[in-house]
Amino acid sequence: MTNIDDETFAQLRDAIERFVTERLKPNEMHVEETDEIPEDLVGEMKDLGLFGLTISPDHGGIGLNCRQESEIAMILGQTAPAFRSLFGTNIGIGARGLILEGTEEQKERYLPKLASGEMIASFALTEPDSGSDPASLKTKAIRDGDDYLISGTKRYITNATRAGLFTVMARTDFEQTGAGAISAFLVPADAPGITLGAKDKKMGQRGTTTCDVIFDNVRVPASAIIGHEPGQGFKLAMRVLDRGRIHIGALATGMCKRLIQEMLAFATNRRQFGQAIAEFQLIQALIADSYTEFSAAQALVRSTAVEYDAAGAARTNASALKYFATEAVGRIADRAVQVHGGAGYMTEYAVERFYRDVRLFRIYEGTSQIQQLLIARQLIKNGL
Repeated sequence: MTNIDDETFAQLRDAIERFVTERLKPNEMHVEETDEIPEDLVGEMKDLGLFGLTISPDHGGIGLNCRQESEIAMILGQTAPAFRSLFGTNIGIGARGLILEGTEEQKERYLPKLASGEMIASFALTEPDSGSDPASLKTKAIRDGDDYLISGTKRYITNATRAGLFTVMARTDFEQTGAGAISAFLVPADAPGITLGAKDKKMGQRGTTTCDVIFDNVRVPASAIIGHEPGQGFKLAMRVLDRGRIHIGALATGMCKRLIQEMLAFATNRRQFGQAIAEFQLIQALIADSYTEFSAAQALVRSTAVEYDAAGAARTNASALKYFATEAVGRIADRAVQVHGGAGYMTEYAVERFYRDVRLFRIYEGTSQIQQLLIARQLIKNGL
């Protein structure tokens, strides 16, 4: 895959930055109030190529490498996360397995539609009793001649209501319990036997859609296995999440910047005791701590993305980045509310919404606690 050159990328970055500033930020409250993204914005996202940022130009996408993707994610993080979530599964976990290990036939069938936004991809891994331990998942894919029959329930599946394609992790080996028992399937959303649960009601991130996806003897051909090779699904999921964690870390870093901007704007305009509260040293401390964490997260985003592009993996640092940046944005959101005082608890101020929105970053695509375990285990195994 040929990546775009830096000059072309700079033009794309500038266009996306303008789009975020001029179109997305002014619509944040509309999305919060309606729980929907306006269709005209969806069309503009397609026209900008946002659904195909990481898909190869050979299949209709733009083909950003990890470094470039991370820079865009930091820009997208500066607005409501619902906007990025709409196309995030197409450029991330929903399509990444297909990009990494799909056959040419699979890629030619699906990637052009994903790159254009004609089709939405969704990643179906989590289950009611399987989240942080995906190797224990219960969804089964039973061989039936040249086909498989998939049955099970997936939970909290992002973009399930819009999806045209699911990447489904299912157990194909019932003799073993380890990672080798899991396979990854490409399942069209209109396949008979698929039903969707009620739309989840969440603490934050209104405008994003998640729900249960129930598979009841859904028949797919054996060729639907990504790469045609059973038993590789768990390994593939971990590879997908490796880059996905870099993306989420970059997204959280962008949100850190937006929150600091909100803090500064409020603190320089709000007056108490005859002066702007930005003049108070304890307010300055909150701002300084926030900037320091943002700056550290940004440096970790960039170094980890470079490592990933060079090596095709960045297991330890991807976890470190996801852990640090998502925890940092939680602390910064809390400080932003504190700087705003009582106003920060009111829905008319952006920091109230972001305070709720960023809480999810520490949970999905691997909780902070899972990242701690992964970091420690990698260090114990490989050293520093």
